[in-house]
Amino acid sequence: MEIVKTWTGRTACVLQAALRLTNEQFAEHLGISTRTVVRWHSSPDLAPRTEMQQLLDMTFEKAGDAVRRRFGMLLRPTIEAEPPQAQAQALRVAIAVVQRGAEVLLVCRRGDDDLSWQFPAGMCKPGATVASVAVQETHAETGVHCAVREELGTRIHPKTRVLASYVLCDYLAGEATNLDTVENVDVTWVPLTNLTRFIPADRIYPPILSALEAA
Repeated sequence: MEIVKTWTGRTACVLQAALRLTNEQFAEHLGISTRTVVRWHSSPDLAPRTEMQQLLDMTFEKAGDAVRRRFGMLLRPTIEAEPPQAQAQALRVAIAVVQRGAEVLLVCRRGDDDLSWQFPAGMCKPGATVASVAVQETHAETGVHCAVREELGTRIHPKTRVLASYVLCDYLAGEATNLDTVENVDVTWVPLTNLTRFIPADRIYPPILSALEAA
């Protein structure tokens, strides 16, 4: 039987393939968010944090013999597989910039090595629109209801290499609450004047700053 000493994005995705699960199904199977699975695809050499290592260990141990044999067969050829960057660029993420008066909504995400403040976001499934995903994921993550005001544009994210589409949203209702405790540490409303203290200006998609300044 194959033994994984340290799980990486690549070996986690091989386990996903051995289980024959989609990104969404694999995330549900593990009890994590889809964006974590997306990150494994886009960062194959990244080693997940300790609790995720344990979760993958348990998932592998509970898998049947057929899955473990398939895992061993799939593990070796992945080195010659399609470059991960090309795979990642096929993925689209909807990012919601939710404004409430002079404030904007942020979530503090758990990274593999640190924490980072980001806008609510979610992966777009085939056939789903950016607007609907942005609204649904914002509510799923934070409990906040919002409505899309305008689309701000799309780019290949410089860090994750996924196709990132941004929308400016208006707050409708709901108390900002951390509903995704696996991925996020906190949720908060940040004054627009303090936004770059949470996210450095050079990491923010320029049309976001322009739209917020105009508003």
